[in-house]
Amino acid sequence: SFHNETEAKLFLQFYDKTAQAVLNQFMEATWNYVTNITRKNLEEMLHRDMEWSQFRLYFGTRARLFKATQFQDPDVRRMLSKLQDMDTAALPQNELQEYNQLLAYMETIYSTAQVCLNEGPCMSLEPDLEEVMATSRDQQELLWAWQGWRDAVGRPLRSTFQRYVELSNQAAQLNGHKDMGALWRSRYESDTLQTDLEGLFQELQPLYLNLHAYVRRALHRHYGPELINLRGPIPAHLLGNMWAQSWVNILDLVLPFPKKTPEDITKIMKSQYWSPEKMFLEAEQFFMSLGLLPAPLEFWSKSMLEMPTDGRVVECHSSAWDFYTGHDFRVKKCTEVTVEDLLSIFHQMGHIQYFLQYRNLSVLFRAEASPAFGEAVGLAATLSAISHKHLLSRGLLSIQHQDAEHEVNFLMSVALEKIASVPFSYLVDLFRWKVFDNTIQKDVYNQEWWNLRLKYQGLCPPVPRSEEDFDPAAKFHMAAGVPYIRYFLSLVLQFQVHEALCKASGHGGPLHQCDIYNSKVAGKLLGDTLKLGSSKPWPEVLEKLTGQSEVSTKAFLTYFEPLLNWLVTENVQHGDILGWPDFSCYFEDTGRATFLSLELDPEQAKLGQWLLLALGSVLFLVVLGLACRLYFLERQPLAPDSDTLSPQPRAYFLGKAMEPHQAAHRQWLLLGLCLALLLGCVSLAIWASRRHGRRPPWMGAEWWSGD
Repeated sequence: SFHNETEAKLFLQFYDKTAQAVLNQFMEATWNYVTNITRKNLEEMLHRDMEWSQFRLYFGTRARLFKATQFQDPDVRRMLSKLQDMDTAALPQNELQEYNQLLAYMETIYSTAQVCLNEGPCMSLEPDLEEVMATSRDQQELLWAWQGWRDAVGRPLRSTFQRYVELSNQAAQLNGHKDMGALWRSRYESDTLQTDLEGLFQELQPLYLNLHAYVRRALHRHYGPELINLRGPIPAHLLGNMWAQSWVNILDLVLPFPKKTPEDITKIMKSQYWSPEKMFLEAEQFFMSLGLLPAPLEFWSKSMLEMPTDGRVVECHSSAWDFYTGHDFRVKKCTEVTVEDLLSIFHQMGHIQYFLQYRNLSVLFRAEASPAFGEAVGLAATLSAISHKHLLSRGLLSIQHQDAEHEVNFLMSVALEKIASVPFSYLVDLFRWKVFDNTIQKDVYNQEWWNLRLKYQGLCPPVPRSEEDFDPAAKFHMAAGVPYIRYFLSLVLQFQVHEALCKASGHGGPLHQCDIYNSKVAGKLLGDTLKLGSSKPWPEVLEKLTGQSEVSTKAFLTYFEPLLNWLVTENVQHGDILGWPDFSCYFEDTGRATFLSLELDPEQAKLGQWLLLALGSVLFLVVLGLACRLYFLERQPLAPDSDTLSPQPRAYFLGKAMEPHQAAHRQWLLLGLCLALLLGCVSLAIWASRRHGRRPPWMGAEWWSGD
């Protein structure tokens, strides 16, 4: 029957009917937990997670038995291929339970962590610490928030993350992949993804380097040479964001034309009494103006649109949810009345629109064409929403026309969000891929994290870091095990999608001035594309929308071309150096020490090295004594013996009688063995210390630094 295509179709129909119910129960349990973090809800979520995993294992195992290559229907082949990817459900039950508990623990630590003042209240990430990072210009206060968050989240998660990596790789291998990084990359259906990503980054790097040099000079003006070196990297806590991935909150420090200060849209929104619900209605109205679908009633009654006031502990990270009923879609967000949150809502409502468009497909096809494409759809909507034309039409601006200086200021504000995010969104998964394939080993996680941040972002930590720290976990996606390369690709794709929709709408001016609001033609093109879900390879879906089957930076560069020209001129006039030549981040080696593969305190490792030296010294003395004894025995003249026919005297070696020449031979062998052990002890001590960058306590620095 596994050769029978009709049987395969019946099998897939049975999966589709049952999967909706199992998935819905799992999503409900997960939603209940993240919107009310309690022990009871955690246990229920883990229980439903196991049910869903066992369900995937059952159907995935059987899907692998079908001879899909012989089937004629491409949809059947594609659905079976998707079903065969069981992800972590392929793990044995004990390991799967451990994996789920690890992820839940890491996500809970992230969601509930707080940083406390010496005398005063404790602050959570959202909105308290994010508000400090966004608004404070006191570098000591910024440092307190930056370091406190990493101490609260990163350090507790380091050992857990190591086990998470081991289990992730085990799951990937059970799915036929080398490691979890390879499994994540397989979702993009490209054999050249890593090479393509590096190529995209290199194409955008000149834009980033010019922005970095300009911002560095502006920060130098504000904070002075004590904190900012005009040829070096930027301290990571001064850029207005906990992760320095978005720099838009320091616009006031870097505005190209301060006399043309942009209107404060957040202030206007508050003066007009905007509420979180009104912000969501505004985003829904945008998609409906394109002829697309409104959010169903369940969305408004079941979503968490703002921080609860009933004392619940919740996970505030913004996300959109599909409950697989065809009518239950929700957003989870702790909304604040700000323009940044308004744009974030446009992004999330883009996901909701995607869910609405593909809701009638098979469960296996109810997903974005690729994770990056799903992100790009919502982000493309924000590019229209922030245009001068759209904001003016919605009563959020009063200045009727933008001159050239206003436009440069506007593009700078967008660049601080989009261009500044490029390297960070690239390196997050680059780091994890290197961890998964063991290029980065566990004893240098934090150092390699900052090596990548220096290389790609030109940032350094504001204080020395050590291997007791685990700064990558300060980002939600790292703690929650969520792939991140989608955000790098979506940064590029959103401009490609925006350009295609602008052409469909008939826009003929500069790309940054386009607003597709009310364009039914653009809406139909977008809707027809979203209806495909993941039923087609994503390059085909991209080509249907944009006319191109590959990701291109052309639209991105076109959008920011006026700003790039201005930045180049400005940087040349000031003689600014692009990049951070000959600089490195200082890294403090105050964490755990590895000695003979054991994780020890530095003092314990030091004691171990001394003991190893003592053992080597004892062996040396034994070797020396044995060598002297043998030497003098062999030099000693034979005693006169009148009876030449008497038997040769016997000798003993390790208590065994033998001929003297045999005993001497074996003593030389013992001497050689002791010498080898001595050299082995010394070599092992030096190797262990060099491998972890630690000089043995008895060795001089001059000798240690030599090759």
